Amino acid sequence: MVRGRGTAAGATTEKGGAVKPAGTGKNGSGGKKGVTGRARGFGRKPAPGKAPDKASAKASSAKAAAERRPLPLPLRLLAMTCAFAVMVAFAVVLAKLTLDPSPASVSIAHTNLHPGATLKIYLDQPAFRDAVKQVGGNILLGVPFGILVPVLAPNARGVLRVLLLTAIVMLLVELAQGALVTGRAFDVDDVILNTTGALVGWLLLGRRLGRAVHARKRKA
Repeated sequence: MVRGRGTAAGATTEKGGAVKPAGTGKNGSGGKKGVTGRARGFGRKPAPGKAPDKASAKASSAKAAAERRPLPLPLRLLAMTCAFAVMVAFAVVLAKLTLDPSPASVSIAHTNLHPGATLKIYLDQPAFRDAVKQVGGNILLGVPFGILVPVLAPNARGVLRVLLLTAIVMLLVELAQGALVTGRAFDVDDVILNTTGALVGWLLLGRRLGRAVHARKRKA
C-alpha cells in the first residue's frame, strides 16, 4: 500500500496514515515562530507610573507661574527707587574712600599688576586685625554691587554680568587712582577683592531681590 496517495495537494502524511496539512508546525501554528509575535504589543496596558498626573502637572505649572510673577508695580517702583538712592550714596562713599588724595602715602604707594602680590602682603601682616581690615574692607566695597545691580538693571541680573560690571567699574576706579590721585596707585588685587564682594552680595541677597522685582523671561 502506498502512503499519501489520494491526499490533497501540498499535504503530507505521517506514520500511521495521519494527514498533516502543509506549512504547519508541531502544534499547527503555521510553522513560524514569529507569527503570534505580531500581536504581542496589541492591547497592552501602559506601565504604571507612565501616565501623566494632571494634578501634579497643574501644581508644577502654577509654581512656575508664581516664580515668574514679580512684585506689584508700585512695590517694584519703590524698590528700584530705594536701590537707586542707595547706589548714589554708595558711589559718593566709594569716591571718598578711593579717590581722596593721600599725600602721606606717596612713599609707600606702588602699582601692582601681579594678582596675589598685595594680597600676600595683607595676609603677612603681624596683626591679624590689620589683615582683616584690608581684605575685608575691599570685599565690602563690592558687596553693594552684587545687591543693587540686579534690582537696577534687569538685563544684568545674572552672576556673570554682575561680576563683569563690578570688575569694569572697579578697574576704572583703580586706573583713576593710579593716574590722577596723589598717594594712590593701581592695584589689581583690589579689583579682585571688590569683584569677590559683588559675588558675595549676589549670593546673599542680590539674586533674590532681582527675581522679586523683575519677572523672569520665558524661554521660547
